[in-house]
Amino acid sequence: MKIVDVIPHVLSPPLSEPFAFSQGWVEKRSSMIVEIVTDEGITGWGESLCHGLQPPEIAASFVQFCLKPMLISRDPFDVEVLWEEMYNQTRPFGQHGAAINAISGVDIALWDVIGRSLNKPIHKLLGGAFRTEVQPYATGFYRLQGKDHLQEGVKEAQRHLSKGFKAVKLKVGFGVKSDIEYIYAIREAVGPDIMIMIDANCAYNSAAARRILLECERAKIHFFEEPLAPEDIEGYHNLRNLTSTYIASGENIFGKTSYRHWISTGALDILQPDLMSAGGFTECKKIAAMAQAWNTMLIPHVWGSGVGLAASLQFISNILPAPLSMNPQEPLLEYDQSAHPFREELIYGAISMDNGIVKIPQKPGIGVEVNRDVIKAYRKDVFK
Repeated sequence: MKIVDVIPHVLSPPLSEPFAFSQGWVEKRSSMIVEIVTDEGITGWGESLCHGLQPPEIAASFVQFCLKPMLISRDPFDVEVLWEEMYNQTRPFGQHGAAINAISGVDIALWDVIGRSLNKPIHKLLGGAFRTEVQPYATGFYRLQGKDHLQEGVKEAQRHLSKGFKAVKLKVGFGVKSDIEYIYAIREAVGPDIMIMIDANCAYNSAAARRILLECERAKIHFFEEPLAPEDIEGYHNLRNLTSTYIASGENIFGKTSYRHWISTGALDILQPDLMSAGGFTECKKIAAMAQAWNTMLIPHVWGSGVGLAASLQFISNILPAPLSMNPQEPLLEYDQSAHPFREELIYGAISMDNGIVKIPQKPGIGVEVNRDVIKAYRKDVFK
C-alpha cells in the first residue's frame, strides 16, 4: 500500500453568535481536516487542533508544502518512521505549535488508514481497550456579548444536567473576583454532587491562581485547568498541593520531549495532551507511557470536530488508569457543547451521550465515516 495524496481541508465558517474566553472573542469555528488517499482505495481522516483564535491555514500550509512531499509513495504502515521523519524535517522551524498540530492530523489519518485496511478500530492496534465507554464532562460556559454571565452560566449548567451530564467545566480567567463569584454561583445551582472543573486558558500568574484556589476550596473544584502560561512550569509547581483541587494542563505542551519535564518533575496532577495537537496516536501513546511510569493521571484535552472527537475516544479507550486497581480513577471525556456549525454533522451524528456515558466507536479506524458533503459545504480553497 502506498500513499498517493495528502489533502489538507480548511474549514472555517463564522459563528452566528461569537463567544469569548479569557484570551479573546471566537468569531469562527475552524478545523483543519487531513485526508490521506492510498493506491488501494483506502482513505484515512485526521484533524489538527485549531484553538479558538488559531487560523487553520497555518497547519494546512505545513501539510501542503512540507509534509505532503515527504509522504507521497510512502507506506502508511511505516507510521512511526514517518512521524520521526516529519518531526526531524520540521525541527528547525517547528517543535511546537502549528508544526506539531499538522503532524498530529497526518498521524491520525495514517492510523485511520491502517485501521480501515485491517478492519480494526485503532484502540485494538494500540493494544486494546481498558474501557468501552467513558464519562463525559460538558465543556462550554463561554461569555456572550451583552448577556449576564452569571444568569447564562446557571442556565447552561441546568441545561447540561437535564441532558444527563454529571460533570461540567467552566470557563474562567475573567478576573479573580469575577471568577470566584461565578464558581460559587454555579456550585449553588448544581448542588454538591456534580463534578465542577474550571479552565482559565493561561489567564493568571501563580499569585492570582493561588487566591482562586484557596477562596474556592469550599466549592470543591475537581481540577483547575491551565491557570498559568505553559512557560511557567515553576508556577505550576507552586500551585500543586495547596488545596484538594487537582492542577491540570497540557493543551499547549507538545510532544514527548516537552512532556518529559512536566512529568518527571511532578509539575501537574493531571496531564492533558490533545491528540490533535501533541503528536497524534504515535506520540500520545509515548506520552501516556511516561505518565504511567510516573503514575500520573491523564485526561486528554478534546476541542475539535467529530473527527477529532472520534479519534480521541480511540485514544481514551487505551489509556491505563493511574494506577490500575479494582476501582481506578478513570479518564474522562471532554465533550464540547459550545456552538459549532458542523461538529456532529461531519460524522453523521455517530457519537452521542446516552444515560450519562459515551461509548467508544468499534468500527474500523477512528470508528466513524466522514461526510464529504459537509467538507464541500465549508471548505475554503486556500491553495489554488
